[in-house]
Amino acid sequence: MRESRNPHFVEILLLEDEPSDAYLVKMALKEGKILAHLHHVEDGREGLDFLNKTEKYADVPRPDLILLDLNMPRMNGCEFLAAIKADERFKGIPVVVLTTSDVEKDVIYSYQLGATSYITKPVDMPQFIKAIQLIGDYWFSLVRLPQDCKP
Repeated sequence: MRESRNPHFVEILLLEDEPSDAYLVKMALKEGKILAHLHHVEDGREGLDFLNKTEKYADVPRPDLILLDLNMPRMNGCEFLAAIKADERFKGIPVVVLTTSDVEKDVIYSYQLGATSYITKPVDMPQFIKAIQLIGDYWFSLVRLPQDCKP
């Protein structure tokens, strides 16, 4: 969603344990003029707390899109993905796996669990930023998301 197309912000939940990658996502969204509120958590357990609005997340909005790293401590991305896709309240939220793994079994398993897309993080910073901008363009300018899928 570019500034010129729609004045409404989208809500993105980023599950990423690497601070530098989280920072790059934030900068790429800003540089690409994607109107988004980025909510960052560091692992799957914290992601579930966010979605369930527990404790410090009591007043957070429901995300329109989840960006998910696979390799995280405590609860990894596959465990998180399995949990939310098994829950009727969250199974409709698109999940883009954004990870360093290019192992074929991770790709297959992510799609089997219900991932909407699978993107291997580019190691080159300009390419990483471009990938985030393309994700924003696709999900918020091209794809039609439900207007009111909030429970």
